[in-house]
Amino acid sequence: VVAVTGSNGKSTTTALIHHILVSCGRPAQMGGNIGTGVLSLEPAIDGEVVVLELSSYQTDLARALTPDVAVFTNLSPDHLDRHAGHGGYFAAKRRLFAEGGPDRAVIGVDEVEGQYLANQLAMGPRDDRVIRVSAGQKLEGMAWSVFARKGFLSEYRKGRQAASIDLRAVRGLPGAHNHQNACAAYAACRALGLAPRDIEAAFHSFSGLPHRSQTVAEIGGVRFVNDSKATNVDAAAKALQAFDRIRWIAGGLGKEGGIAALAPHLGRVAKAYLIGHSARDFALEIGQTPYEIAETMDQAVARAAAEAEAGDTVLLAPAAASFDQYPNFEKRGEHFVQLVEALDRNGQAS
Repeated sequence: VVAVTGSNGKSTTTALIHHILVSCGRPAQMGGNIGTGVLSLEPAIDGEVVVLELSSYQTDLARALTPDVAVFTNLSPDHLDRHAGHGGYFAAKRRLFAEGGPDRAVIGVDEVEGQYLANQLAMGPRDDRVIRVSAGQKLEGMAWSVFARKGFLSEYRKGRQAASIDLRAVRGLPGAHNHQNACAAYAACRALGLAPRDIEAAFHSFSGLPHRSQTVAEIGGVRFVNDSKATNVDAAAKALQAFDRIRWIAGGLGKEGGIAALAPHLGRVAKAYLIGHSARDFALEIGQTPYEIAETMDQAVARAAAEAEAGDTVLLAPAAASFDQYPNFEKRGEHFVQLVEALDRNGQAS
């Protein structure tokens, strides 16, 4: 059993691990918070790998679950009402690693909580039961680490580089946040004994998940990307860092704290098109970034497409929940996709 938890990237990491396993000829099932419910999975056959995505709700309740490989992607504020604050939220994630303990732990260490968890689980720097993962810093002095810098994934074991993969050409995994997902999935699959070159080949055939940095179309040199799953500030920040010149569609039912924390990432935004309940609140928090209140997705897509130039990316990364206008983030993303598909080749609404 491989179990994946964290705040952002869980679904992509889970799906990528499953895709790599299947591509390499390993029998595998995927379930939990993605696809099939855990209790509806088929009984596993000998040698099969069951890959589970687990939310904080599930890790809080499934206290007897001890996976063979456990993956912690990252931590950012979410579901704080359920867990009585940030500490309770982290404690729910940590339970997957602390109750019994997995044989191997893949830990994202780009936040202090991940660093704490990795240090707590490892007996020392030479303990290779913990694989530390980063999407921006070189990890040295560890028994086993996987990190991405400037678009390249590197694996180090016992102080020596064991593998390197150029992620820049992997179309299904754009941006640093997806490079973190790639590192976590790579580490989990290496822990299962797969070869680096086989994992690399599987990366290139991974098309990504709907609503998660999903390239919908390229029309007149303009790329349209559906990241409706970016429902919080941290996920939206990662999406904004993945592309250069952005026509940003944002808004919905805003979360506690607003979007002021996105200010350092707005330099690439040519213009914001704000929708939904929190559109005017968002407008007050984006500083000098050009914007217009579009209200609806229909108007936002039409205006962004009309104003976009070749080389621009029209990015849906709402930084908000969907419940003001849609039943869930999937329906919001599907509406965006439908509107993009209705555009003519010049990027104008048809």
